[in-house]
Amino acid sequence: MSLRFLPAVAALAATLFASLATAPAHAQSRRDQAAIAVLQQRMDTAEKQYRDGLLAEDAEAAASATKTALDNMETVVATCAKQRGCQLKTMLATYERLLNASAPAALDGIAGEFGDDPIDEKDLTNMDVPDGADAVSLLGEEGRRFVRMVQFNPAVQAGIRRWLTDMRPSLMDSYENYRYMRHLMSPAFKRQGLPEALLFGIMAKESNGKVHVGSRAGAVGPMQFMPATGKRFGLGDDGTGFDTRYDPRSASDAAAAYLTERMRGLNNSIELSLAAYNGGEGRAARIYQSTGGRSFWDPDVYAQFPAETKDYVPMVIAAAWLYLHPRDYGITWPQVSSKPATIRLAQPTSIYELTICIGNSGSRDGYMRTLRNLNPRHAADEWLAAGSVLNVTARIVPLYERYCTPGKQRGELAKQLVASNVQSAVVRIGPMTSASPAASAPVSPASTPVKPANKPAKSNTYKVQRGDTLSSIARNQGCEIRDLAKANKLKAPKYSIRPGQSLSMQGCKD
Repeated sequence: MSLRFLPAVAALAATLFASLATAPAHAQSRRDQAAIAVLQQRMDTAEKQYRDGLLAEDAEAAASATKTALDNMETVVATCAKQRGCQLKTMLATYERLLNASAPAALDGIAGEFGDDPIDEKDLTNMDVPDGADAVSLLGEEGRRFVRMVQFNPAVQAGIRRWLTDMRPSLMDSYENYRYMRHLMSPAFKRQGLPEALLFGIMAKESNGKVHVGSRAGAVGPMQFMPATGKRFGLGDDGTGFDTRYDPRSASDAAAAYLTERMRGLNNSIELSLAAYNGGEGRAARIYQSTGGRSFWDPDVYAQFPAETKDYVPMVIAAAWLYLHPRDYGITWPQVSSKPATIRLAQPTSIYELTICIGNSGSRDGYMRTLRNLNPRHAADEWLAAGSVLNVTARIVPLYERYCTPGKQRGELAKQLVASNVQSAVVRIGPMTSASPAASAPVSPASTPVKPANKPAKSNTYKVQRGDTLSSIARNQGCEIRDLAKANKLKAPKYSIRPGQSLSMQGCKD
């Protein structure tokens, strides 16, 4: 249960106190007494509904139940204020019990979300707050500092409009993906004294929090580093063939170091530092020096950046602003259970297979993206040996044990689906005829010789077919995927191949 419900309860309690101060006393008739008894029963039912919601395992179910309970309480309070003889003080006792029951459980839930770290103000910026409250005053110092450092101008406002309309799904996906990786990415920004909201804004604009995204220009990973820039900040091939630009922790470390370096040379300007991140540090430095250190929004400065950068800077700031002020813009972030955990595979599998057998309990879209983001070294179709350890969340652990361990029906179904090959559905059965029932009977696939689609050519090469992946080719050809990737100079974790490409089958069975 999240602390985000407590401000709503507190606000409702404040409303009750205010109403109590002005509630008139009335003599009660039998009809009044019966109406009051019904109201009290409704309040008791709503309280039970709220308490049951606190115990719900599913985050969305908990949010729905507690919200409905609070709505019912509000209705009861409004009716009580109009009912002759109804004592708001009696109703208030419900809220006292509710606050006492909710606070410890909610605090425990937040404390366990990212380990044993103490709670600070920055962790509470996503709470619902009473209407009319000053959002900036509720932010931690880091959030307030970010607000002071950037300009909330029409360009940023236009960016907010885009994030809240056509790009709202991308914003929601970015938040959900970030929450799963927050324990890996946020420490680097905190160590450098950079606002976490800035990290979220860059990641949302660059990749939507999808670790394996790549651009046509060659930038890859959650923070979209180019090869040369990544190498300067310790990213690249780690000696195993894995490019650490895909790793969320490493990419965040590099981004924090890069931004710190840029800000030192650009008068701590977030806008100019973001312009350097997108448009090149050399260009940003030259413009800064040639214009006497003027703001990014100065006409002479702004005009010298390309259109992509002019769009990039306000869009990053807009995403960061929404991360800090969700309530002001009617945003309810997706509920995410992101406590880190690990599983040791009980049998060989792949991330594709795990995604199917785990299902989507407790998640809007399932755990494909989560598994990929937390295990960036592995391709989605890569065959993982029994005993391998994967990074997951605490919610995934029981789902794996229940559905994906040896002998489980859903696990077997997932294995069948992943092993399916489109080419095996295409079977030559001869010309159709209606001469006789016997003649029209379909020919059994077993009686019709079919040349295996994935048999290596005599030249020890294989031509990639539509629908092939490196993992499926390796499995069908009797290769190890890493050996096949090495023989064809394919980089992990994407192992990109295309239909018609000729692959060397060196090391595969004849």
